[in-house]
Amino acid sequence: MRLTVNGELREVDNAATVAELLSAFKLDHKILVVELNREIIDRTRYEEACLNDGDQIEIVHFVGGG
Repeated sequence: MRLTVNGELREVDNAATVAELLSAFKLDHKILVVELNREIIDRTRYEEACLNDGDQIEIVHFVGGG
């Protein structure tokens, strides 16, 4: 399926949910915020938030430092 992830068009296979997408990108254990089609998804809903061809996803993760 074709998704726009952080402004970049990507072909993604084997990712039907937000949780599966994060796992495919090896981001499933990071603290982050996911926006699906301009709606922030609560992390408790990642398993049930289905992805469809043409969806737009923004993934923001936090970086600490000083």
